[in-house]
Amino acid sequence: MPRSPALVWSKAVVHAAALAPAAWLAWQVLEVWRTGNDALGADPVAEIEHRTGLWALRLLLLTLAISPLRQLTGQAVLLRFRRMLGLYAFFYACLHLAAYLVLDLGGYWAQVFEEIAKRPYITVGFAAWLLLVPLALTSTLGWMRRLGRRWGQLHRLVYAIAVLAVLHFWWLVKSDVREPALYAAIAAVLLGWRLARAISARRTTAAR
Repeated sequence: MPRSPALVWSKAVVHAAALAPAAWLAWQVLEVWRTGNDALGADPVAEIEHRTGLWALRLLLLTLAISPLRQLTGQAVLLRFRRMLGLYAFFYACLHLAAYLVLDLGGYWAQVFEEIAKRPYITVGFAAWLLLVPLALTSTLGWMRRLGRRWGQLHRLVYAIAVLAVLHFWWLVKSDVREPALYAAIAAVLLGWRLARAISARRTTAAR
């Protein structure tokens, strides 16, 4: 079935918007390397980790927002963007992890498991990334057909991932928690919406 030009252009805009933060960060990293300026602040490694992690969280929450937006607006076309946004969330989560492994640990990857065991915020962050891996790998239509009903059950892991990601950010910040609190509130609304609809659906079914 041919795609409408509007959908093609809309997807192109979403692709460009999702890649823009990574492109801008890459340009700043190149400028810092070439000129030694302070485009990334006093601690470039921390800035790279912060930005990639923040965009992973934003795109994850935006992915979770697709279903409520579709239900509120009745625009089923919104579901066409859910997989794309989810994969971009995984992309930024991988960049976040790679920055930690390569730039922060400096290649001493043997320390990873020690850090995971010792620091709770790394434990929950790594757990969130691990849970994202099977969701990314099974995001294709082929896997949807192979797994059938189990596909939906597997992809409900995204709810746990959202909680772990917010907790990772909250524990990482430690002092000024206003920003992680905002994302925690957004996650609570999105998950609360699903819980309320599930309870309502069960009551409706029980009343029949």
